[in-house]
Amino acid sequence: MKQGDIIRGMNKTISVVSGLPRSGTSMMMRMLAAGGMEVITDNIRKADEDNPEGYYEFEKAKKIRQDASWLDSAQGKVFKMVSMLLYDLPSDRNYKIVFMKRNMDEILASQRRMLTRQGKSGDGPDDKEMGRIFAGHLRDTEEWLGKQKHTDVLYMSYNEIIRNPVAQADILKQFFGSRLNAEAMAGVIERNLYRNRA
Repeated sequence: MKQGDIIRGMNKTISVVSGLPRSGTSMMMRMLAAGGMEVITDNIRKADEDNPEGYYEFEKAKKIRQDASWLDSAQGKVFKMVSMLLYDLPSDRNYKIVFMKRNMDEILASQRRMLTRQGKSGDGPDDKEMGRIFAGHLRDTEEWLGKQKHTDVLYMSYNEIIRNPVAQADILKQFFGSRLNAEAMAGVIERNLYRNRA
């Protein structure tokens, strides 16, 4: 296949950053933006103490089951979507999904701190039950993704990115066909934002 054919094929692919809440999806969006990929975000949810570099959210992605018409304009770009919504992606398109994984204790601690700041710390299941729910969801989602012929998935570890951003940025670059700037992606990692350590 010629280089031009590869580029045209990639430009038709829709890229998605996904994972559990508090798993590092915003950090991954920031890396891809620095690497040269066009990100889709509406900036409705502003940066705060929990995500000082921004959330990179896109409200339309949360309602994709009701309206997926905007996906045509997402070709060659990347948006963020929580893993629970991946099942709603129409199967008539091709996707590259970067799925963020993180130590479960860190996810739960980060979420608990965020809910406490929002005054919602007493809502919902406790950490043990939530961890069980999340673990089951991850197993089911990975199994489902493995069966999707229109989807190419790269699992990335938040913890590994923090430990070795250069090597992980190279993996990311290879996944997207070497069109991204790995050095720039590695350069956005700020270890001081790694606050909920297991």
